[in-house]
Amino acid sequence: MTDQTPAQYTGPRRILSGIQASGALHLGNYLGALKRFTELQETGAPLFVFVADMHAITVWQEPEKLAAQTREIAAAYLASGLDPAKAVIFPQSAVPAHAELAWIFNCVGRLGWLDRMTQFKEKSGKHKERSSVGLYTYPVLQAADILLYKATEVPVGEDQKQHLELTRDIAQKFNNDFGTPGYFPLPEPLIQGPATRVMSLRDGAAKMSKSDPSDLSRINLTDDADAIANKIKKAKTDPEPLPETVEGLEGRAEAKNLVAIYAALADTTREAVLAEFAGQGFGAFKPKLAELAVSSMANVTAEMRRLMNDPAEIDRALAAGAEKAREVAEPTIAEVKKIVGFWQG
Repeated sequence: MTDQTPAQYTGPRRILSGIQASGALHLGNYLGALKRFTELQETGAPLFVFVADMHAITVWQEPEKLAAQTREIAAAYLASGLDPAKAVIFPQSAVPAHAELAWIFNCVGRLGWLDRMTQFKEKSGKHKERSSVGLYTYPVLQAADILLYKATEVPVGEDQKQHLELTRDIAQKFNNDFGTPGYFPLPEPLIQGPATRVMSLRDGAAKMSKSDPSDLSRINLTDDADAIANKIKKAKTDPEPLPETVEGLEGRAEAKNLVAIYAALADTTREAVLAEFAGQGFGAFKPKLAELAVSSMANVTAEMRRLMNDPAEIDRALAAGAEKAREVAEPTIAEVKKIVGFWQG
């Protein structure tokens, strides 16, 4: 008997991603996700971008705030340039098939696979027995999010690569277990750009986060020009001038972060940034970065504030997107139910 290569998925190319509805978005979300989404919608491949409100409730969310947070994420999508005519923008919970497929995948995935997920260990800390079951199993829901639309590519940060590997494992096991080779694709990660992981302005070793108690640690998408410039001015640095090479940034976390942010905002490389600023101190570099950040973010922040004052416009976009998403999702979940042997009626 010879080893056989698993059958390849032959369906269309599709791209999918989402952001949790759990608080204000910041520059890290914009550079690591939103800016890239707007680029991906121009590739010609169908793009599905959802607001992950089901993932959000793996930790406690105030119910009266959750819908507002969902609208805020959607507003950020639209303000960043996502076009509802080109991308399917929708709330995760508006498509029941996400939960249905997640349950089936809970019965396909293995406990040992989830035990290896490092993010659960980081988020639960020393008191994992107090964490919700959803926080433990949310990588399975994430697999369902992706495979429900048979997405072939997923824009992810470095910290999500492990979850995409789990998605591939679940897809392959489903295909094998039910004798449906090539039914689900094995999605590939899309990790590109100079600032896929933006770090805190106060600590270059920590990821920029909306949960950081210090507002100076991040640039929010609703910050005005003065706030953006002030936060960059106060960003933590070191006393050394900028080096000539990227290798010279090693061991200088804050310098490395600010150079990466500049490169991402300017659509250039870190090498090009250092070629321009090598030998200069942060007294010269920070004002240039602040100027670039303000000019780059001005339209986004203004449109974000406009949309947040018009929730009806956001709701119309979400409703239309949810309808489009269901049109794709419902045939998939119906077929999966038939494959696993559920009663058809």
